[in-house]
Amino acid sequence: MTQAISEKQGILMTEAAIRQVLSLREKQGKDLCLRVGVRQGGCSGMSYVMDFTDISMVGEHDEVFNYDGFQVVCDRKSLLYLYGLVLDFSDAMIGGGFQFTNPNATQTCGCGNSFSA
Repeated sequence: MTQAISEKQGILMTEAAIRQVLSLREKQGKDLCLRVGVRQGGCSGMSYVMDFTDISMVGEHDEVFNYDGFQVVCDRKSLLYLYGLVLDFSDAMIGGGFQFTNPNATQTCGCGNSFSA
């Protein structure tokens, strides 16, 4: 994992993850923010969710973390499970993609996309 960039952020991102998010957002053709959260389901009980959303969809119950060039948004309930999460990205042929390192997870599925806390 590469070094996470932090200014005491609740959700940390590596430089590789930031580059990938900026690249994906550019393909959308809009100024979007990245929404990160959790939902019930997955092998271990909870799954990570991540998608772009319009900044107008950010609500009063969301926490916003500013990164150079974009914002990461997380609802407060999800943030209880994600605080301190490091989001990384790898372009490796096997095991590549976004990777979640969650200090709150007590168990993680082999796929890395679900966890329990």
